[in-house]
Amino acid sequence: VRLVESGGGLVHTGDSLRLSCAVFGSSSDLYGMGWFRQAPGKEREFVASISGLTGDSQYSDFVRGRFSISRDNPKQALYLQMNSLKPEDTAIYYCARAHSYSGRGSGDFNTWGQGTQVTVSS
Repeated sequence: VRLVESGGGLVHTGDSLRLSCAVFGSSSDLYGMGWFRQAPGKEREFVASISGLTGDSQYSDFVRGRFSISRDNPKQALYLQMNSLKPEDTAIYYCARAHSYSGRGSGDFNTWGQGTQVTVSS
């Protein structure tokens, strides 16, 4: 399985971006999918995830209400709609596939993309 992220870029505070993750090589319909991010000098952190069985989503406290995760199984794609972006959202954003139908911690995920850079200027 290969995950390829796209959609990152340089934006201003308050702008929006939509990240996409394309899944190649294997169907991920029943697997949990998620987004993580890593800022310079910081550890990778959970952003959001979506269950493969129920479609239920989870969010970290710092993005809840601003970001929205979704998936399109026929297209084998995962999305992250990011609104009201802040400078502290600047990071490399990674798409990941879970071991099973859901996940939240990085240990729940075993397949990772290469990441896409998001930079939010003040």
